[in-house]
Amino acid sequence: MDHAIGFDNARYLEEQKKAILERMERFGGRLYLEFGGKLFFDYHAARVLPGYDPNVKMKLLRELRGQADVLLCIYAGDIERRKMRADFGHTYDVDAMKLIDDLREWDVPVRAVVITRFDNQPAARVFKNKLERQGIRVHTHRFTKGYPTDVDLIVSDEGYGANDYIETGRPLVIVTGPGPGSGKLATCLSQLYHEYRRGLASGYAKFETFPVWDLPLKHPVNVAYEAATADLCDFNLVDPFHLEAYGKAAVNYNRDVEVFPVLQRIIERITGRPSFYRSPTDMGCNAVSAGVVDDAVVQAAARQELIRRYFRYSCEYTLGFVEKETVQRAELLMRELGVAPEDRPVVGAARRAAAEAEASGRGNKGVFVGAALELRDGTIVTGKNSPLMHAASALVLNAVKRLAEIPDRIPLLSPSIVESVGALKTTVFGAKSVSLDLSEVLICLSINAAANPMASLALEKMKEIQGCEVHITHIPTPGDESGLRRFGINLTTDPGFAGKHLLAT
Repeated sequence: MDHAIGFDNARYLEEQKKAILERMERFGGRLYLEFGGKLFFDYHAARVLPGYDPNVKMKLLRELRGQADVLLCIYAGDIERRKMRADFGHTYDVDAMKLIDDLREWDVPVRAVVITRFDNQPAARVFKNKLERQGIRVHTHRFTKGYPTDVDLIVSDEGYGANDYIETGRPLVIVTGPGPGSGKLATCLSQLYHEYRRGLASGYAKFETFPVWDLPLKHPVNVAYEAATADLCDFNLVDPFHLEAYGKAAVNYNRDVEVFPVLQRIIERITGRPSFYRSPTDMGCNAVSAGVVDDAVVQAAARQELIRRYFRYSCEYTLGFVEKETVQRAELLMRELGVAPEDRPVVGAARRAAAEAEASGRGNKGVFVGAALELRDGTIVTGKNSPLMHAASALVLNAVKRLAEIPDRIPLLSPSIVESVGALKTTVFGAKSVSLDLSEVLICLSINAAANPMASLALEKMKEIQGCEVHITHIPTPGDESGLRRFGINLTTDPGFAGKHLLAT
């Protein structure tokens, strides 16, 4: 595994802060900054920009907190249909509450929560009540009448004027949300409308990490972002407005380019003067390219991210979450950069482990699963399923044994503990198989550590597999997936179930 650094956080933080402060000075009054992407745990950025701190945006906010208020937007429809954050495995409303808690821990309180496109949805009402009863201010905004074509209606008391005005006291207002489509832009524009009605000069700008506007269109970092949004049918393009205005190529994505003419007219109608934004790229203040210190390292990491996305979409297609076109789009982007699934080192190793398990007949009830993990020094460790444990369980035990230099012949788990957990699964819970998933094995290992020094040493080495690359030849069970997620492992899997059961056990 290549752990070369391609990104300098300190340099990026300095340049990004400068860009935001300059934009604030340009308006003179209050700046509403639409904050896209993930505030915390931005692992996509960390994967494609080796060295990027997943929480660097929060460090930026903490430096600006004396000048900034935070508004958190969430779309009522996402609450109602319990939309999931695939990267963290929880719903958007839970993610919003977690975001509030995390911001408090960083001493950046949320000024208010805005439920957008609110139409008295039952789940959204419950969410609103829950927050208000915890002392959090909640505002509701309904769908903006006339949007996006009737500018006269949009910029009127029936349009933006029908929304609550949210009182803020600081010159910078960060408008964020748990995911795309949360209503951040509409909230910013609604606030602008109300403030200009009150005689307050304010401005709007956008801060997103990707695509990186001043890297080439087909730079792997920008292509990796395109792959990350393939399920949304987004695509990158050269900003035609920027090219016409300045004669320079800048990269943006289709939705920003498509909405720009309308957005420009709305802003000009609200402010009553021509906008100095001549392109959607102008609206952004993104300094991420300033942090790139080794382009070759960054390009290699972005190519690997393309492969991860391909596997993720392939599995989501099998599970029914995305359509075939999304997988095909990921395949096309890989071909554009000349990469293939087998260019991910753990893929071939996992498939060979599965073949070895099948050849030896040591799977579990005719199912043969292989798994591979790449350690930080580049060593690849494998694991296979068996009647006693899943492939992911064997993989993690083999990896920590390698790290702790524990011989293979020395067991880390007490047979009595394994037998007791197996009996609980089959006789009490009615499971069809004794085989232990990763979460169960980790519990057994922690219990065994009290009496087994080797198990205790193995537990100490667990932190060294955090962030490692793993591939499994079948879609993992919930217990395996949650166990691997706790390690922050970059997991890919082949798009098939282990066996004929529709529900993995």
